[in-house]
Amino acid sequence: MKTLFDIAPPVAQALEAGNPVVALESTVISHGLPWPDNKQLALETEAIVRAEGTEPATIAIIDGRIKVGLTEADIDRLARKREPVLKVSRRDLSYVVARRMNGATTVAATMWIAHRAGIRIFSTGGIGGVHREARESFDISADLYELTRTPVAVVASGVKSILDIGATLEMLESLGVPVVGLGTDEFPAFYSRRSGHRLHQSVTDEAEAARLIDAHFRLNIDTGLLLAHPVPEAEQIPFDRMEAHIARALQMQADAGVHGKDITPFLLARIKELTGGRSLQANLALLKANARAAARIARSLSKGNKG
Repeated sequence: MKTLFDIAPPVAQALEAGNPVVALESTVISHGLPWPDNKQLALETEAIVRAEGTEPATIAIIDGRIKVGLTEADIDRLARKREPVLKVSRRDLSYVVARRMNGATTVAATMWIAHRAGIRIFSTGGIGGVHREARESFDISADLYELTRTPVAVVASGVKSILDIGATLEMLESLGVPVVGLGTDEFPAFYSRRSGHRLHQSVTDEAEAARLIDAHFRLNIDTGLLLAHPVPEAEQIPFDRMEAHIARALQMQADAGVHGKDITPFLLARIKELTGGRSLQANLALLKANARAAARIARSLSKGNKG
């Protein structure tokens, strides 16, 4: 399998030395944000991780090679999309590799790759979850199942707010995946700091989160762990206001007859319009904040293991 992986030299050196590394996904670059915000965000996020004394490892598939750590040229290819870039979950990995295609990795695929590269901390915006119409569509993200079988700690601002938060939390509980608030006792709703869903477990800061993650790994619990980290307060959109925008966007989706994989990008684009761009600013802010928190956790975890 290693012959299919290209681990960037700085990432390989950090892993070999036992220094902290944080995985970053690439779907946000190719499918989550518009040009040029996507490239700028990717580079800024990596810079934030480095500023915390941690090595970033943005993960993607380039020409059929699984890349753990990207060059700026790689990021530019994903961001500009002058050639096809597939959205790659776990089920798509072998297909994209075999056909030597370009792919941006989702939470599920990034977790799988990070674990096999030896990376234990992963930062993203929000994970997938149970869709609001799942009773009819059975639309449940592969991210939830990946958390049951891949021992990687994921720092995220909850689930995307277009999803059914309550049903997602119930499913994670049933699947045995720990969901822990990082600096909060309430599950964040992506653009909003609060969702009305209380959490049973929380930690106050990154050092305490690192101790929790260390215990999780030492116990050989074979699940991932979700650390719910809210969007910075200055950039959040109040939950009730956001719910009104989402309801309007969902009606627009139904009227347009959008289905399947096209639903999420359609809704995010409509929400951006309805919020006058505030949703994009909140998205950028939480991605950066999550990367900083993940880097600090990785650094604390590394120091603890060395000490």
